[in-house]
Amino acid sequence: MKSLFALVLSACVAQASAQTPQPPEVAARQYLLLDLTSHQVLAEREADAQAEPASLTKLMTAYLVFNAIRDKKLALEQTLPVSPRAWDERKKGGSLMFIDPKMTPKVSELLRGMIVQSGNDASVALAEGVGGTVENFVAMMNRQAQAWGLKNTQFKNVAGLTEPGHYVSARDVATIAAHIITEHPEFYVLYSMRQYTYNNIKQDNRNMLLGRDPTVDGMKTGYTEVAGYCLVASAVRDMPGGKRRLLSVVMGTASREARAAESQKLLNWGWQAWDAVRLFEAGKPVLSVPVWKGDRREARLGADGGLYVSVPKGEGDKLRTSVQRTDPLVAPLTAGQRVGTIQVTTAGGRVVANVPLVVMEPVGLAGILGRTWDAIRLWIQ
Repeated sequence: MKSLFALVLSACVAQASAQTPQPPEVAARQYLLLDLTSHQVLAEREADAQAEPASLTKLMTAYLVFNAIRDKKLALEQTLPVSPRAWDERKKGGSLMFIDPKMTPKVSELLRGMIVQSGNDASVALAEGVGGTVENFVAMMNRQAQAWGLKNTQFKNVAGLTEPGHYVSARDVATIAAHIITEHPEFYVLYSMRQYTYNNIKQDNRNMLLGRDPTVDGMKTGYTEVAGYCLVASAVRDMPGGKRRLLSVVMGTASREARAAESQKLLNWGWQAWDAVRLFEAGKPVLSVPVWKGDRREARLGADGGLYVSVPKGEGDKLRTSVQRTDPLVAPLTAGQRVGTIQVTTAGGRVVANVPLVVMEPVGLAGILGRTWDAIRLWIQ
C-alpha cells in the first residue's frame, strides 16, 4: 500500500499557482516545506531529485527499529552485541556512539546513540538486531520505501556513508520523517534530546535549531562531503482547534550554520505566510445521506481524520467546499469506505485540496423485507 503522505505530497505540488506566496531564497540544492497538519507542500525546489542523504538515512533505519519494538520483536531493555562490523565503523570516519565489542548496550541506549549522537556504529548494531545482518536490514529498508511508493529512494547501507546507488529525494525524506512523527510519537520525542552521554562520552545533538527555536522539537542532521550539510527539522505551534506542525527538509547546504539558518528561514515563512484552517473536525460527519437496503436509513459521511487546509495568510474565510458522492448508496457500507470526494477551492476557483469522502460508521444489511422494499423503490426510481 502506498503511503498517504507519498500520495498527498505528489498531489499537492500541482495545486500551486501564481496566487500562492513566494517562498524565500533558500541556499540549498534541494528543499521542501510541508505542513503536516494539512499534508500540503508549501514550498519546494528540486524535491524529486535523487541526492545523497548522508545521515538522513538513519530516519528509515530508526523507523524500522521502532516498528520492531512496536511489534515486540525487539525490547527497549534488551541488550545487543557489538559485532566486528559495528566496531569497524570507527575506521570509516563518520559519527560514532563509541561502542565496542566488550559492551552489551541496551536497545534504548543504541536508539539515543543513533538519533542524538548520529552514531554509525549504533545504526549497524540496531540493524543487525532487527534484521540479523546489515544486508537483510537494507533489503527491509528498500521494501518499505517501495511499499510507500518512494520513487527516488534506494538504500545501500543503514548509516548514510557515501556509496554508489545510495540516494533519496527531499520529498521522500519528508515522507519517512512524517511516518515517524505520526506513527511513533513515543519515539519521536528522542529527536528533541539536546545531548546524550554514553560510556562517559557526552555528545551534543547536531540540530542547532533545538537550542534556537522553542517550537522546533526534532528531527535529524546529516553530512558527507558529497551530500553537503542536510537537516530535517520539525516545529509545532498551538492553533485554534489543535496543533499545527511544519516539517522542513534542506539538503546540500554549505555548512552546519547554513543548514540551520535555511531551515529556520523556511519554517518562519511557513508560519508567517500561511494559515492552517480546520474545515471539518475529526470524527464529525460532514453530511448524512439516505442509504438503501441498510439496517439504518442514513449514512454519516465525512473526512477521515478531519480536514485541515493550508491557505495564504488571511484567505481562510474565502474557502468553498463542494461534495461529490456516489448515489445511490447501497448497504452494506464499512467504516472508512470511500464514497466520494470533498473538494476545497478558493473564491477564485483554485483547488486547495481534494480529499476522500468516507463512511464514518458502518451500515449493515437490512432484513429480507427491508431489502426487498428498497429494491422495488430503486427500480421505480
